Amino acid sequence: MQDEKKIPIHFAPLQGFTDAPYRNAHETIFGGVDTYYTPFVRLEKGESFRNRELRDIEKENNTVHHLVPQLIASTAEEMKKIVALFQEKGYKEADINMGCPFPMLVRRHKGSGILPFPNEVEELLACIQDFPDMTFSVKMRLGLENPEECLALLPLLNSLPLKQIALHARIGKQQYKGETNLNAFETFYNACKHPIIYNGDITTLDDIKTISDRFPSLSGVMIGRGLLSNPALAYEYQLGRTLSREEMYAKVKAFHNSLLSYYEAHLQGNDQLVTKMKTIWEYLLPDMDRKAKKKIHKSTKIETYRTAVSEALK
Repeated sequence: MQDEKKIPIHFAPLQGFTDAPYRNAHETIFGGVDTYYTPFVRLEKGESFRNRELRDIEKENNTVHHLVPQLIASTAEEMKKIVALFQEKGYKEADINMGCPFPMLVRRHKGSGILPFPNEVEELLACIQDFPDMTFSVKMRLGLENPEECLALLPLLNSLPLKQIALHARIGKQQYKGETNLNAFETFYNACKHPIIYNGDITTLDDIKTISDRFPSLSGVMIGRGLLSNPALAYEYQLGRTLSREEMYAKVKAFHNSLLSYYEAHLQGNDQLVTKMKTIWEYLLPDMDRKAKKKIHKSTKIETYRTAVSEALK
C-alpha cells in the first residue's frame, strides 16, 4: 500500500466521544487524519447554546491542524444563528449535518429526518448564500426511509456552492445496523457534481482499499466508529501496514494517559472521571481480552480503573 496514492481520511464526529481533548490527543499520538469535525452544535429551546458545545469549538481548546465545526438545524433561522457563532469563533468552514439517525432529532426534521422533505432542505440550505465568506459541506445519508430520497435532492445539491458531500451509505432508519448500500451510493456518486466522501463501515485497511478501488474519484473516506475502535487506522493507512500488538498497545497507552491527565485536571470527583474514561472503552480495542475489558468496565474507583487499564495494556 505504500506506493498507492493516499486519499484523505476524515474523522467523523460522534457525540460523547470525539470532543476537543480526544481530537487533540488523537492527532498528537496517532495522526493520519486530514480533517476532524466537531460533534454537531445545535440551538436549544431557549435559543441558547450548550456551554459544553461552546467550549468544544473554542479555538484555544483545539490544536488539530484542520478542524471543521458541524451544525444541525431544521430551519434557516436556526442555521444562520449557528453559522454566525462559528464566524464569531473564527471559523471559515461549516459542515451541515443531514445524516444523524437518532429518533429524537429525526422527529424534529433534523439530521436524516429532513431528507424526505425537499422543500425544507431547500429552505435550510438557501441561507448558504447569506455567508459568502464561509465554505460549506454536507454530511448526509442515502435517505431516511429509502435511498431514493438522496437522489430527489441531487438537483438542489448540485446547484449549491458546496465544498463536498460526505455520504453515509445507509438510510436513517437503519441507524448503524444492517448492510451499507454501495449500489445506491454509486448512483449518487455518479450523478453528483460535488466532491464525494464515502462514509460507512470502514474498519480496516482493506475496507479503505476496497472502497477507493470501487470509487476511484472519491475525495476521501470518513471514518467514525472504525477510528474509535482502532485509533491507529488512519496512521496505519499512511504507513501502509498494520501495527504490531506491541506498537498498538504502546500508542493506546500514551493516548489513554494523555486523556486521563486532561480529564483529571478538568473533571470534578472520582465518579465523573471514571465514568468519562470508561466511555472510550465502549469502542476501543474490541478484540482485547474480554476479562481484561470487563475489569475496566466494572471499575468504580479511579485506582482500580488505573490498575485494570494497566493490566489490559501489558
